[in-house]
Amino acid sequence: MVQNDANTPIGENNTNDSDEKITNMASLLEKEGLGIDLPKAGEIRTGTIASISPGQILIGVGAKSEGLISGREFELIPPEEFASLEVGQELPVYVITVEDSNGNLLLSYVRALEETSWDEAEKVFKNKETYKGKIAGYNKGGLLVAFGKLHGFVPSSQLSYERLKDATGNTPEERYGKMVGEDIEVSVIEVDRERRRLILSERLACGETRDSIREKVIEDLEIGDIVTGKITSVANFGVFVNVNGADGLVHISELSWDEISDPSEKFKVGQSVQVKVISIDEDKKRIGLSIRQLEDDPWVNKVENLKVGMLVEATITNLTKFGAFAKIQDDIEGLVHISEISDAHITHPKEVLHDGEKVTLRIIKIEPESHRIGLSLRRVESAAYADMDMKLLKQELQNSDIHVSLAEDDKTDDEDTPQETE
Repeated sequence: MVQNDANTPIGENNTNDSDEKITNMASLLEKEGLGIDLPKAGEIRTGTIASISPGQILIGVGAKSEGLISGREFELIPPEEFASLEVGQELPVYVITVEDSNGNLLLSYVRALEETSWDEAEKVFKNKETYKGKIAGYNKGGLLVAFGKLHGFVPSSQLSYERLKDATGNTPEERYGKMVGEDIEVSVIEVDRERRRLILSERLACGETRDSIREKVIEDLEIGDIVTGKITSVANFGVFVNVNGADGLVHISELSWDEISDPSEKFKVGQSVQVKVISIDEDKKRIGLSIRQLEDDPWVNKVENLKVGMLVEATITNLTKFGAFAKIQDDIEGLVHISEISDAHITHPKEVLHDGEKVTLRIIKIEPESHRIGLSLRRVESAAYADMDMKLLKQELQNSDIHVSLAEDDKTDDEDTPQETE
């Protein structure tokens, strides 16, 4: 091998020269500012306020770079925080763009704080920790909680049982207004920076499960209670309504006094409704609710002129082995039980009555709750109702006399009126 001198090979000497050149070049680039770690869009840096002027703040971010907080990003700074800023102060900034159309490095103070809050939210979510904050506001769906510089949302379904009990009223203001400013502990259940969604849960933070909430609700509810809930599901057999965190069923028969074949035509998921508690099954953890029982019953209005003991004219509409159904007025039917058809023993109503036959019957029972009227044929001539029949007959005669008297007066008036002559 050819030697450059007695001890050093020519190839090795060339390598050392190359390394030295690279080192010198790096030093030169550093001196010329070409090896600087320039800001990148989307990163957060610590900057120093260089100047504050109307409408903008000049921030030094090192590396001989200065950026601007201006326009909307300037306006977003809360007044109380802006008043505390001063030249020379360090603060975090978010790099919006490295170079705009005017060649400016654009920064944001508020976005930097928000990104820090997003980092904190992701940390809480990942570690399954809880966060203590304050209720900052509300909307129709639930509460808004201050999470650093963000507002997290707690849906009403994720509120604790105790807070749900206090959330009464027909408007968001009535339900949640009094809670603003209160402390609240929450868990993070969803973090989505791109969609700016931060979903929180108070129920999860306090360790409440669906079963534990249902047990508390059932323990506190009583039959007859009237509460406001939100429809969570609509089925062909009824609707499920969430009451204080537990679902109860409004069976299709309890939705309305009118016949409903398809509940989805009248009721929608998310709709608020007032319901009455009509049954509680503690063993099966079921709650029965009613909407129609909070409305006026049209059947009651239709039968308000009917009284037990009255005689009514009716038309037989159906014969069964246990009795006969009779129509006593529009949309109102009653049952003549087979035992109330005749004093003599009969095996079937058709031995005495026929479809379409018009008969006089006596009302012996009116049950508004079940919409049932009991009628009797054999008691039409019963002595037990003799006094009532006489009173009713006397009243009818009196009314008849009044009508006759009025008719005669009209006739007399006509006779006294002079007749025109030709």
